Amino acid sequence: MTATREGTRADIESRYAWMRLAVSLLLMTIGGSGMYAVSVVLPRIQQDFGVARADASLPYTLTMIGFGFGGVLMGKLSDRFGVIMPVAVGAVGLGIGFVLAGLAPNLWIFCAVQGVLIGLLGTSATFAPLVADTSQWFDRRRGIALAICMSGNYVAGAVWPPVMQHFIDSVGWRQTYIGMGVFCVVTMLPLSWVLRKRPPPQEAPVVAMNGSALASDRPMGMSPGTVQLLLCVAGVSCCVAMSMPQVHIVAYCGDLGFGAARGAEMLALMLGLGVVSRLVSGWISDHIGGLRTLLLGSVLQGVALLMFLPVTGLVPLYVVSGMFGLFQGGIVPSYALIVREHFSPKEAGARVGTVLMATLFGMALGGWMSGAVFDWTGSYRAAFINGIGWNLLNVSIVLFLLYRVRSMATREVSRA
Repeated sequence: MTATREGTRADIESRYAWMRLAVSLLLMTIGGSGMYAVSVVLPRIQQDFGVARADASLPYTLTMIGFGFGGVLMGKLSDRFGVIMPVAVGAVGLGIGFVLAGLAPNLWIFCAVQGVLIGLLGTSATFAPLVADTSQWFDRRRGIALAICMSGNYVAGAVWPPVMQHFIDSVGWRQTYIGMGVFCVVTMLPLSWVLRKRPPPQEAPVVAMNGSALASDRPMGMSPGTVQLLLCVAGVSCCVAMSMPQVHIVAYCGDLGFGAARGAEMLALMLGLGVVSRLVSGWISDHIGGLRTLLLGSVLQGVALLMFLPVTGLVPLYVVSGMFGLFQGGIVPSYALIVREHFSPKEAGARVGTVLMATLFGMALGGWMSGAVFDWTGSYRAAFINGIGWNLLNVSIVLFLLYRVRSMATREVSRA
């Protein structure tokens, strides 16, 4: 299955481009179920398989690791064959993965299915490839387009936890997983056909006096590999911090005596408001650039994590969860925009996939680390503090990259 023909420059920001964006948003929303389902079933997994909290967090960690590696794999597949190929693979991967996970007899088989089928071959196909593809159908409104596309990841987080929690309470987590597998196949395969056209020819980024986009052969005045590495470290750091509330809020509410259903509602609120944050951040990034938007989101995320420390009441937890969603929703889309601003468009799929892989590794590491810290200390307080420390590392890297961009822009102005 390959794309039938290539778009033209006239297709950029056309009605067709916006239609593709709507389909990409829907596909990412459906595919994102593989990422959030395991957070919802975490308490049931711990109970059914009789394991510790850190062990019960492993399926999420392996899902995110598979998701990360799959982003690079699917990005390269998209660069070569068009985005329709990885999306079709993802539909089948999610379908088979959910069914087999629902039938898993023990934790280790459940982990393997989550990591390989749902993470590596499933959800990953509806993230990095769709983001990279969207970036090539927009130019002036690229920031808001990427924000809309990547909102699918948070729409999934807002929709699926309460829906799945309802079915888990009604029929059990295994039957719910099997039903999700069937749903993914019958919806995603027809939608993928809409994306069969290849992106139009792209123009490489040029030097801008305001520093928003610099020459792709020396991004930010450094080698592409160095910039890619720094962005990856920043991505790991911010998402270790981000994962603490997203992965453990359901279990945290259960520990406080509020019940898993309240935690699922808080997760849905957090990620639902994250959609608002992503859209606003996308609009902001079209005006101030990806790096500055990333700095803004990272600082606000640190503030939200600090606010979790003194809060233990039900209503305050709803409030802080909502604020966390509003503060951090624009962080991950900023990385994709930074790549498109500073690197060659011919490498969009692979480079966006690599940076997003790092953010997913951060989510994986943070999800496991928070569970391990809980097991060591018997409390989530130390896990929140750990997240704040990682967030500070991310802010430091972004400040350094901004300094490099500003220095290079100043040199260009002095030469003019």
